[in-house]
Order: sequence, then structure tokens, then C-alpha cells
Amino acid sequence: MSLVGDSPGTPTAGRRPAQAGNAVVGYFAGIRDVVVLEMKQRLRSRGWYIMLGIWFALIALVSWLTWASWNASQQFMREMPDTMMGEPSGPGSMIFEVVLAFVLLFGLLVAPALSANAVNGDRAGGTLAILQITLLTPGQILWGKFFAAWLVALAFLVTSTPFLVFGVMQGGMTPGHVLVSLLMLAVELAVVCGIGVGISALAGRPLFSIVVTYLTVAGLVVGTLIAFGLGTQLTQGTVLANNAQYPYLERQFPVPNTNGQPDHTCVGPLEEHVVYRTERVAWVLAMNPYVVVADAIPYPDRNVQGMHHHYPGMIESISQSSRYALAGPEHSYPCANGVPHPQYLGQTTPLWPLGLGLQLMLTGLLMWLGWRSLRTPAHRLARGTRIA
Repeated sequence: MSLVGDSPGTPTAGRRPAQAGNAVVGYFAGIRDVVVLEMKQRLRSRGWYIMLGIWFALIALVSWLTWASWNASQQFMREMPDTMMGEPSGPGSMIFEVVLAFVLLFGLLVAPALSANAVNGDRAGGTLAILQITLLTPGQILWGKFFAAWLVALAFLVTSTPFLVFGVMQGGMTPGHVLVSLLMLAVELAVVCGIGVGISALAGRPLFSIVVTYLTVAGLVVGTLIAFGLGTQLTQGTVLANNAQYPYLERQFPVPNTNGQPDHTCVGPLEEHVVYRTERVAWVLAMNPYVVVADAIPYPDRNVQGMHHHYPGMIESISQSSRYALAGPEHSYPCANGVPHPQYLGQTTPLWPLGLGLQLMLTGLLMWLGWRSLRTPAHRLARGTRIA
């Protein structure tokens, strides 16, 4: 009988891939165990179901108010000359965008509450040390806490899905809008949950971590707008441009009818004009969650013939504003370099990948710092920190 297969090197080489695979499976099994434990604790609470019911009722109320508002606006438009208003595109687009903005707003408010005390809450209750003395690694504990908080946040997102679908059924939108919107909303909730879990692992007190997480989210939503506005003031420059003339303003009812072309012409000599170089600080605006979600949703090109009468909605306007900031004055100033630029910018250069990348960098940094704080044995603990 041949003994070639029993050589010393062969069994060891054959076991290495299996051992690596078992290690990966065991690592994810540990994360699953933490997730299951967290979900059982959360589902046992009656308040979680009450919050879901309130969430569903609020979104239903917002959807109904939006639909009623659209009907009231249509009644007003019937009493006005047709040439003064754009073509109605149905209530679907309005309902979809309002519900989307509302879900994102309340998602950013709910997600920190679900994640900002995930780690230090257990530390204050004396249950974190029990997990740390098991075979679970700090990474498994941290990822388990993150996925548990994210799953709970996704439950709120799933609850709002019927109202987004209702907006699509009313016309003006496609199922692709719902899929992209839900995907981007889920990603933004994951970002906020990651920020909350990371800060929770770093901070010693649950109240402090909750406040810091809310301040961080507020910084992304409001702080980016303030920083962009202040930063823009520091980027003044000049651009060569001539004068823009708008022929439609000379008519009795000023509604542009450009058939996809710019609604103005450029005349006169080129002169230097003071402008703001917004492209230099557009990266700050890109971090805003509303900009990330709005810029990722595909919309038809309004420069195409037949689409010029359809005015963009709220979410689409946010995307357009961010693209104007990214384009800079050379591509957004009416007659920069003597070229008549269209008022509507196509979605050729998206801004949302940059913003999402910066958000993920911030989340990854906080999660890494949180992982370091969970390593045992701890060489230094803050005063008053509970050990077990």
C-alpha cells in the first residue's frame, strides 16, 4: 500500500483551507449569536411595537395630507390661465418625494436612539462583561450590535414602503424609483447606526453617547449646509462672461418654451464677473444625507424636448442644487465664456458617491475606535466605568 498521501506536508496543506473556512464561518456565527440575543431583547419590549404603530400612522397622515394638498393645487390651477402653469404630472411624484423626505428625516431621528446606547448600555447594566469573557471577539460584539440596530431601523423603513409604492401607483414615477430610494435609505440608516454603535463603544455614559450621536447626525444634515455656505464665501473668484437675454420674459405670460435648448442667448463682449467657486467646497455639501439620497435617484432629463414644462420636485431640486455646486461657475453661470448653459444639469457627473464615501470613512473610523475600546484586557478605564 502506497504511503505517499501520508507524507508530513500533505495533511497540513490540506487542512489549511478548511481551517480558514471554519474560522470565517465561526466568526459570522458569533456575529449571528449577538444579533439574535439583541433582537430577542428588543422584540420583548412592547414599546418597540408602539413606535412602529406611531410611525405607520404618521406616514399615512403625511401621505393623505400631501394627496389633499395636490388636489387643492389642481383646483387652483384650473382657475388660472393654462399658459402660466406647467403641465401637471400627477400626485404620484409629489407624494413620493414628500414621503421620501419624511422617512429620511425620521429615520435619522430614530436610528441614533436604536444604536447610540447599544454598547455602553450593556456596560452600565453589567451585561457587556459577560459577553467579553466568552469566546466572542470585540469585532463580533461590535458587528453584532451594529446589525441588530440596523435590522430594527430597517423594520421602520419596510413599514413606509407601501406609501412609496402608493406614490408610484398615482403616476409620474417608476418602480425603479422605489427600489433606488429604499436602497439609499437603507444605506443611510446603516451609516447612522454605525456612527451610533461606534460612539456607544467609545463613550462611557449612554446619555453622553446619545447626545453626541444626535449632534453628529445634525452636523451631517444641518452642519454641512452651514459649512458649505460659509466656505463658499471664502472661494470668491472671477469668470469671463457676457450678458444673458431671456426672450420669453418679453411675452405676456413668461413661460420658457425652449424645446430642450437654453432659454437665453448671450450677447455683448466678455467681461470679468465675480463668482463663487462652489466646486472647491462641494465635497462638504456631498456629505449631507439628503444630497446623497436625492442625487442617487434617477430622473428624466428636463432638457429633452417635451419635458421642459414639467417642473422638478423637491428631491430633484436638491439634486440639481448639489450638481450646480459641483459644476462650478464655468458650467452653471448663464453665459460663462460666452456659452448659453441650460438651466437643467443632466445627471452625468453624480455627487452622491463622493458624499457616501466620506460618510463611510467617518463611520469606519468610529467603528475602528470602538473596536479598540472593546479589546480586553483594558489597560485604562475612565473614572466611574463599570467593569462587571
